[in-house]
Amino acid sequence: MAIDHKAFFDGVRGSLYGGRLAGSQVAGLTALLDRFETGGETRDRRFLAYMLATAHHETGGRMQPVRETFAATDETAIARLDRAFAAGKLPQVSEPYWRRDAAGHSWLGRGLVQITHRRNYERLSTLTGIDFLTRPERAMEMAPSVEILFIGMLRGAFTGRRLADHFSTGRADWVGARRIINGLDRAERVAGYGRTFFAALGG
Repeated sequence: MAIDHKAFFDGVRGSLYGGRLAGSQVAGLTALLDRFETGGETRDRRFLAYMLATAHHETGGRMQPVRETFAATDETAIARLDRAFAAGKLPQVSEPYWRRDAAGHSWLGRGLVQITHRRNYERLSTLTGIDFLTRPERAMEMAPSVEILFIGMLRGAFTGRRLADHFSTGRADWVGARRIINGLDRAERVAGYGRTFFAALGG
């Protein structure tokens, strides 16, 4: 379904991006709009708004795939995670999944919504048809990262929760939808982003 791109960008430029959008941000936002328009899985713009909100939050507003810790390289990300782990700053982590395995792969977080651990790369490989096991770095490419975001949130591949569990006829659970990704961490903030994106989409 067609989205008025000009109205959308006019709606989010000031409210979410300080009055100015970089070319990379426009490209990222456009990739998500285009995927929604051509994908055909849903016509519910609340789904798109919450996916946009999630990408906005997870990338720190960059709207481009990022590595865990926002590092420029895998090696820098691995070093940062190792330091944090050694300092006891990652109490939820029992095994340092970011360290390179025997094949030289690191399963650190990558993408518009950062997938971590080999099992999750494997699951998203199966669901998207993109080989992330041989080349996990492909999650840093825009098109594959968009597929991870859409398929993961539509099918519940991240936590078992799906967008349809939170948005349906007569139901709009903007706060609870955060459980699709990460419990209720920053749920109110992401909900606010979602409502802003939805308004810009003509909702």
